[in-house]
Amino acid sequence: MNETDAGVELRIARQALFEAGTRRAVAGADVAIALARIAEFCESTVFEGFNAGIQSFHPLLEMEDADWHITIDVNPTGTANAVRAFAPYIVKRGGGRIILTSSTQGQHGTKYGAAYSASRWGIIGLMKSAALELGPYNITVNAVIPGLIDTPLTRHEERYAQALEDAGRTPAGSSADEQEARKILIAKTPLGVPWIESEDVAPVVVFLASDSARMVSGATYDVTAGDSAHNTARRPRWEI
Repeated sequence: MNETDAGVELRIARQALFEAGTRRAVAGADVAIALARIAEFCESTVFEGFNAGIQSFHPLLEMEDADWHITIDVNPTGTANAVRAFAPYIVKRGGGRIILTSSTQGQHGTKYGAAYSASRWGIIGLMKSAALELGPYNITVNAVIPGLIDTPLTRHEERYAQALEDAGRTPAGSSADEQEARKILIAKTPLGVPWIESEDVAPVVVFLASDSARMVSGATYDVTAGDSAHNTARRPRWEI
């Protein structure tokens, strides 16, 4: 097989893996099949990053079952399927790195975004559990916690409306909402930016994938322009 054909085959396999990871019924078998095709062309892989994510806004009192399930199926379930599929290959290679992507919304609640926050909290739990299980195989597992990244997942009308309502404002349903939301987010974020560029997150991933992070596992790394400062440092302990 020439290089061009191999590249096409790899892209097809990766797409199959993504589709399998987001389906509920036959995900396990489909992920294994897709992974076997990928492994044929990635025999030297020791680093895997998993970044599955969708989001929609639904008040709890109006949420349908499907609204909840699609978010949970894609975000934590898709990520878990990928970890379960890739981990045996990394074990066979004597170790490596697994890096998951959660979200700042996985560390606090989100108005009208219960499913998304729950899904991202779940990924942090998945990461910590995987770190405990895979550590003996010389595999580190960590999670990157991005803030609001300048992507279509963040730059849309529902997000603008959510920011406005959180600030006690009424969305106009027009292009003016974006500018007003921008002002609110700038004022709220310690570093004074409404959104973060993906390039600001990349160096953290590079570090976690490097030999310099060989003793780092089970940890979350926040890149939130300071939004993490709003989170509680530790859970209070109440004793009676």
